[in-house]
Amino acid sequence: MKQIKLPGVKQGISQLIMGSDYFAPEVYELVCANLDAFTAIGGNTIDSAFIYAGGKSEQAIGMWMEERKNRESINVWTKGGHPNHLGPQVNKQSIYNELMISLERLRTDYIDLYALHRDDTNVPVGEIVEILNEHIEAGRIRTFGGSNWTTARLQEANEYAAAHGLRGFEFSSPNLSLAKAQEPYWADCISVDEEILGWHERTELPLLSWSAQARGFFTGRFTAEDRTDADLVRVFYNDDNWERYRRAEQLGKEKGFSTIQIALAYVLSQSFQTAAIIGPRNEAEMKSCLEATTITLTPEEVKWLDLRTR
Repeated sequence: MKQIKLPGVKQGISQLIMGSDYFAPEVYELVCANLDAFTAIGGNTIDSAFIYAGGKSEQAIGMWMEERKNRESINVWTKGGHPNHLGPQVNKQSIYNELMISLERLRTDYIDLYALHRDDTNVPVGEIVEILNEHIEAGRIRTFGGSNWTTARLQEANEYAAAHGLRGFEFSSPNLSLAKAQEPYWADCISVDEEILGWHERTELPLLSWSAQARGFFTGRFTAEDRTDADLVRVFYNDDNWERYRRAEQLGKEKGFSTIQIALAYVLSQSFQTAAIIGPRNEAEMKSCLEATTITLTPEEVKWLDLRTR
């Protein structure tokens, strides 16, 4: 499987990243089956977060790594700083507290990729950069990025880091998919539009996408007339996205791949480094994702799929 590179991470990051929002010790057999299948196809990076399954996701990953004795070959990506009942948690004490708990749950002493799950624009971005660099220096994290951060704040953070001789945000994790979100799937989430895409093309900041397959929009299970999935209708149902669907279907037939495989290949074929979080639950879905990584899309095909050209 193709890999991307991030500063400070000891090994390449597989372009497919295993999502774990449903992981928990209670479904440990399923966790093991899916993670074993994922590593068997060359995957080496697992996405989690302090809040996933109330902390059980990190626990299950830690159990699996300890049982398999494979910590050194796995890139652990976890996130902290998500707002809770007390409000925003992007501050020095909260980040430290959550990170230490995450390390304990994961049964490790370092996180390969760490991201702040949300931003808090009331906190000066320079202060946040300083906090995260302290964790780099302490060896608790090896690189850091922002999940659902605006490009303006990422730019400001990295300008501060450059001016003060510090590590900046080395990746971003918004939603990038061929289907463009017309409103956030969850509150305060960021989806890539033309402006954000242009910024990444200029800066070449790596992007690790959540919901890269648009929550099943391209599976063929949905049509413009089928409006039973209210969230999918709210976020993705519009004429432009159905045209993107039609083009992906057409290109898939020409290349011998499914529509959803073309949609995933779009995410992985940008001019800058990208990876995609996936959530396969069975062997067929895992194989489909792997096959999508073998598809070569030209820059012209990427633009055509995205309606940037006729």
